Amino acid sequence: MDPLASLLEGPRARDPFLLRALLGPPWAVLVRDQAPLTVLCVVRGTAWLIPEEPGGPRQLTAGSVAVLRGPAPYRVADDPASPLQAEILPGGCGVAPDGTDLCETLDLGTRTWGTGTDAPNELLIGTYPLSSEVTGSLLRALPPVLSLGPREWDCALLPMLTTEITREAPAQNVVLGRVLDLLLISVLRAWFERPSSEPPAWYRAHGDPVVGPALRLLREHPAHPWTVAALAAKVGVSRAALARRFTELVGRPPMAHLTDRRLDLAAELLLDPDLTVEAVARRVGYGSAFALSTAFKRERGITPSDHRDAAAAAAATAAATVDA
Repeated sequence: MDPLASLLEGPRARDPFLLRALLGPPWAVLVRDQAPLTVLCVVRGTAWLIPEEPGGPRQLTAGSVAVLRGPAPYRVADDPASPLQAEILPGGCGVAPDGTDLCETLDLGTRTWGTGTDAPNELLIGTYPLSSEVTGSLLRALPPVLSLGPREWDCALLPMLTTEITREAPAQNVVLGRVLDLLLISVLRAWFERPSSEPPAWYRAHGDPVVGPALRLLREHPAHPWTVAALAAKVGVSRAALARRFTELVGRPPMAHLTDRRLDLAAELLLDPDLTVEAVARRVGYGSAFALSTAFKRERGITPSDHRDAAAAAAATAAATVDA
């Protein structure tokens, strides 16, 4: 598996929040939904994206797309100077600056929200509301905000999403989730392949004749009882040489990188209520539930059980919001 494929195998929108926004000037929306990842497409008109993170405002024209790594808030507006009209909270609820609920006021039909159906600006927004739907390695690989203009990417999925987002049909949320996954993968592939792109260190390291094979072994066989010595023997160099070169190119020692990989996998497997923590531990290379819990707590700040409970609670909240 090539490094880009391994990076992009993770997005799985299970309960995505998707919205078509139709807005007429002047307009400005502050998004505080705390989603770990958001895809924003401009179908018609223009929009200014004003993130809280460094980088400053950027204008998106028709056909442009942006990917935002949460949970930092951001503003979208027709002009950076436009006064704020609405704030989007976790769950997709919209409120006015004074706290007035805008959900009914701005409702324009199925997954459509805004000032009027004839508004000159049309945006499509898709969010991954749960961190478990996007792998940690992908989030660590992305800048806070990335954007591509219409000349930098050409994706047939955007018209499909434009059509599907307002449909009411059986399993429509599943369909939209799959389209969102493919759209995100298309955007990220185009972004990584740009001559001016700055991929993460470990991505570039895949091309190294020593570190590349070591990375592939750790990714494809994370449950193997690896040691630096065993990994070095597999790639034909000394233990010291591998440790030094791996850390230099990847930015983390081999075993620390392996821990990240194992815990990312564990976080995803823990979403399956039929798997015990013990079973998850065995699958990702830990000898016991206690060993996994110790590593998970040390690196993530919570236990596997807490992670599972939090994901279940978040999923229930998201489902309740959609039903409402």
